[in-house]
Amino acid sequence: MAHRAFFALALAAAAIGSAQAHQLWIERAAPGTARVYVGDVDGERDRGDEVARLGASTRLFAADAAAPLPLAVREDHLLAAPVPADADLRLINDQVWKPWRGKDGVLKAAVFNAREGRRDTRAVLDYEFVPEQAGASRFRLVFKGQPAGSRAVTVVDPAGWSRRLQTDADGWLTVPDRGAGRYVLIAAHTDRHAQDVAGTRVDAVDYTATLSYVAR
Repeated sequence: MAHRAFFALALAAAAIGSAQAHQLWIERAAPGTARVYVGDVDGERDRGDEVARLGASTRLFAADAAAPLPLAVREDHLLAAPVPADADLRLINDQVWKPWRGKDGVLKAAVFNAREGRRDTRAVLDYEFVPEQAGASRFRLVFKGQPAGSRAVTVVDPAGWSRRLQTDADGWLTVPDRGAGRYVLIAAHTDRHAQDVAGTRVDAVDYTATLSYVAR
């Protein structure tokens, strides 16, 4: 019951435009598997019904966006298996929340883009962190093919330490070396153009991008 109350508060936060109240991110798990989590990277993760209802609307893929990988619902994550070991994984979900109308009357929707890995130097998703070269710790944040300059980025290191950084004018960001383990990058962006999202015409879209990778 307490967790349901927490989720309701997070939903309310989203409705007033807090695009970073929740995130979706991908983590490699046992060999040949990956997990999709929803919640706060450095805080509480959603469980139960909140995870289950995302199963049908989450599209996880490797090399081909038209060939999504099957997802199974687990208590606190979505499980993909098998997944290729030599390709980055990407995710799209535009139905985490239904479109909402803010106090300013603007009808908005939310789109979540997630990526795992830093092998590919191409931008495939609408909003994505792209490594300068395979395995690099310098990334360019790209929105629909254009550099996203001067944007706030949250970096969560392997110990759960969180720091707020910013891309430069050309969208570049270097992640500080905080040792071996998993890093997660998070960025938000609001696109104030009318467009269709999940079959609904909205006035603006809140995008959230995450990137996770493991440093050895």
